[in-house]
Amino acid sequence: MTTAAVALPGDPPGGRRAAAVWGIGVAVYFVAVIFRTSLGVAGLDAADRFDVNASALSTFSILQLLVYAGMQIPVGLMVDRLGTKKVLTLGVVLFTVGQLGFALSPSYGTALASRALLGCGDAMTFISVLRLGSRWFPARRGPLIGQVAALFGMAGNLVSTIFIARALHGLGWTATFAGSAVAGLVVLVLLLLFLKDHPEGHEPAPAQRAGRSFVRRQIAESWREPGTRLGLWVHFTTQFPAMVFLLLWGMPFLVEAQGLSRATAGELLTLVVLCNMALGLVYGQLIARHHAARTPLVLGTVAATALLWATTLAYPGGPAPMWLLITLCTVLGACGPASMIGFDFARPANPPERQGTASGIVNMGGFVASMTTLLAVGVLLDATGGDYRIAFASVFVLQALGISQILRLRNRTARRERDHLVASRVETVHVPA
Repeated sequence: MTTAAVALPGDPPGGRRAAAVWGIGVAVYFVAVIFRTSLGVAGLDAADRFDVNASALSTFSILQLLVYAGMQIPVGLMVDRLGTKKVLTLGVVLFTVGQLGFALSPSYGTALASRALLGCGDAMTFISVLRLGSRWFPARRGPLIGQVAALFGMAGNLVSTIFIARALHGLGWTATFAGSAVAGLVVLVLLLLFLKDHPEGHEPAPAQRAGRSFVRRQIAESWREPGTRLGLWVHFTTQFPAMVFLLLWGMPFLVEAQGLSRATAGELLTLVVLCNMALGLVYGQLIARHHAARTPLVLGTVAATALLWATTLAYPGGPAPMWLLITLCTVLGACGPASMIGFDFARPANPPERQGTASGIVNMGGFVASMTTLLAVGVLLDATGGDYRIAFASVFVLQALGISQILRLRNRTARRERDHLVASRVETVHVPA
């Protein structure tokens, strides 16, 4: 008897066509992140425009993230059932209408409703882009493709910190937010004209009939995998410190607690984004070449973030020196790339037909943590009369919770991955009669 290894069927070829189609999906995500993070540089302006305190201001971002997090599993199910193009199209329409509504809102209530609509549309983008990448590129490219998608998302954040901030002070509230909504119309046209769910010859298996049993089975089978749960806790623990800083509280902290000008504070926020983009490529290459580096990168990033936060908040004698703030922002830049590692735990644990659902579960983690911290910081600031040291100490509570779950699940996930690897090798061996 002889044995012969065969290639895994259905692995997409990648190439220029794949990059072009996937690039359209990434462009949609890029615009969604601009809209999502535009409030981060407009927090003080929003407080003045709607005459609200810190708790009410934080409600903008909390509601947006609440909708985003709550939509992750439904969106994952939609992507698995309907495909990428339909879900992305709906997402673009929703977040564009939400951004335009925020520009024209005459009151706090209508502005809240607009941010909720924006969060709903935003929730449909990243999972769709991840699935689009898995349909157009070989599986071995998965970690790098995910990090590059996140890199373009951070480029959207960079647009917010540089251009939206300047436009606010030059053009005013309505012109800035209404003008930015045009970007949503542009990507909608590109999406409708050129995006395809998958390359020819790589069509997915026909979807099963919809119904409650399908939904329950998708969620239960995804959650049953320890890799999915570990991915959620990795995302939960790593993403939120930078998200909270960029989305809302970084600018007020640097201006009010550290005594910096808005221009200098904006430069530090930009540094977080630039470090995120640079480190995303480094993390993606490391994980693609050394799969075992995932957990050390996660734990190291969390430890460094906690250390820098503690040092900054506990610095004696008033505001922290600039070198320390620069170091803090540099380390915060690693939080986004580290959070992407969560998807690299869930991806090998689930078959293609569950990738959307599993990614939705993972993606929910970081946004639940961000939403919780945004609320905690706002409430503690109001309760303590603006004491940022006490308010930002809430970061350590969530980090401790997340680390305990990562340590609990990492060995179980490693064993399960080894079992999957052995099973796949057995399936690819053909023994002729």
